[in-house]
Amino acid sequence: MSTPFEAPVVAFHGADDPEQPLVVLLHGRGSHEREIISLAPHLPPGATYAAVRAPIAEGGGYAWFANRGIGRPVAESLAATMAWFRTWLDEIAPDGRPVILVGFSGGAAFAGGLVLADPGRYAGAAILYGTLPFGAGVPTTPSRLAQVPVFAAQGDSDHVIPRELLDRTWSYLHTESGAPTQGHRDPGGHGITPAALHQLVGWLHARLEHVRAHEAIPAGVLPDVEWPTVPGGRLPDRAGRRPEVSWQIPQQQLSDTSPAAIQERLFARSSSLAGVTSGPSRISVPGARGLVLGGAAGPDEAFLVPEVREFAHLHPEYDGSLHLALPPAQAADLVAHGWGTPHPWAGSRLTLGFTMVFGPRDEEELEVVAGIVSASHAYASGTVPTPA
Repeated sequence: MSTPFEAPVVAFHGADDPEQPLVVLLHGRGSHEREIISLAPHLPPGATYAAVRAPIAEGGGYAWFANRGIGRPVAESLAATMAWFRTWLDEIAPDGRPVILVGFSGGAAFAGGLVLADPGRYAGAAILYGTLPFGAGVPTTPSRLAQVPVFAAQGDSDHVIPRELLDRTWSYLHTESGAPTQGHRDPGGHGITPAALHQLVGWLHARLEHVRAHEAIPAGVLPDVEWPTVPGGRLPDRAGRRPEVSWQIPQQQLSDTSPAAIQERLFARSSSLAGVTSGPSRISVPGARGLVLGGAAGPDEAFLVPEVREFAHLHPEYDGSLHLALPPAQAADLVAHGWGTPHPWAGSRLTLGFTMVFGPRDEEELEVVAGIVSASHAYASGTVPTPA
């Protein structure tokens, strides 16, 4: 696809090493690639950093996408600019080289458009003080970003990007998108604060380490995911709206809590699975009950705490949800059907299949959630194939 733009102007930090992951930094204004590349010395080593100049001079480069209304001209311009970017990217980072996008302000809108248009192309994205390009021709459907770790940072006093767009971006990334999303908010305005930079560095370091240690998992939700341990062999859609979930660590379910009696029945069934012992969780809040499968044959990715073989834990009564590890395909399918949400650190500090499951509200949901726990148990036991 031809584009009206000239060849990209790119600023690198250090040499471009094709054996390293590529982190692309995107600013919201024209020739500010020299400004955003100044972040690179503060970011983790072990990656190549490249800042790409915004190709649209009128209206401030990528910021044009963040501050215009929806409509066909915006969609066409975004599509053309993404095609221009992909031509450059495919040359410098052929398939197989991990690519992580870091976009600030209007650059966040462009980074968001890129990852929404082709989630499988990117190993992660940081959306900093900006909005996703809603209504500009890229899909913002539920679970679009399943298996794609995201970092989002916003300032509560940001008056550059419309608040309704910042709020919509925050809500989509933390709920509908299906992405494991680590968020940071502070009282600041439209600028990267030291606290936000600290959180970005931690997320990026963990994501790069995870990428180096694990093979890539296809993004998105696979069709017809099998659940041999669930009645009917497929997950149904969970009824009603998703409960409110905290976006900060510890991740907790805040509404629509499971009745205490059903929580106890779920624990009784889960702790009686073959080979399981229970005790205080080694990773969760006080009062959480861990499920341990000592000596199990499953891969380390099948455990929340591989060192002690904790594959799941149930949170205290005031919460009622549980965390467990699943094969990534099942984890994405679970989120898509409304039964849970990814842990913010899934795919960075934690296994990609680290998932919160909402507490069951009635007998029918108890059967489904007990089957989900059994699927996690089977993964940890090594009785199901390790997903590709």
